[in-house]
Amino acid sequence: MSPPSLRHRFRQVKKWPPWLFWPLVALLRLYALLTRREVRDPHGLADPARFPLITVTWHHDLLFFPLMFRRPVLERTAAMISASRDGQYLADLLRLLRLRTVRGSSSRRGASALRAALAELRQGNTVSITPDGPRGPRRSMKPGPVMLASQSGAPVVPVAVHCSRHWQLRSWDRFRIPKPFSRVTLVIGEPVAIPPGLSEDEAEHWRQILERRLDEISGD
Repeated sequence: MSPPSLRHRFRQVKKWPPWLFWPLVALLRLYALLTRREVRDPHGLADPARFPLITVTWHHDLLFFPLMFRRPVLERTAAMISASRDGQYLADLLRLLRLRTVRGSSSRRGASALRAALAELRQGNTVSITPDGPRGPRRSMKPGPVMLASQSGAPVVPVAVHCSRHWQLRSWDRFRIPKPFSRVTLVIGEPVAIPPGLSEDEAEHWRQILERRLDEISGD
């Protein structure tokens, strides 16, 4: 029998120690210094005094998302991350960037993730969701943010990251990587209040509204 491949051995590791992600965090912070960053927040929502909120951001904008907020905001924001193995790596990385995490998605542990997200909102924290993750379809919003907002009363805020120049990967989400010395702009849209006690048709109506609002500020 041939020895297991390097990739197989990598997949057999249950959990990597968090300190292994420190070099990547340092690299991300250094890389961010090579860009010109700005925040467009016309409604003043990047302020913990306005929490709790539910933010939605397309998957291709995730790279610089945690690097665009001040520390007080990050420490009171919980990112909803897939319950998969790869999601565990991302969760460990985000914790080093000072983001809280909620584990679960529409495909795995959805009910427990919803309960954990509601608990975060009741504590006055913001919950951040990538509504087309973790597997797509690209820029197609799942119903999770609508359900969470309807049950919690917290408004949903579309958030996008614009890059003046970027590389685009050939992944399902067309993931974007800002080029050095480009301008990276965080755009925080208008909050959307979702009514409680929605019927199935009403929930779909609001899902379409949120998808359209996020597309409008995300551009191409």
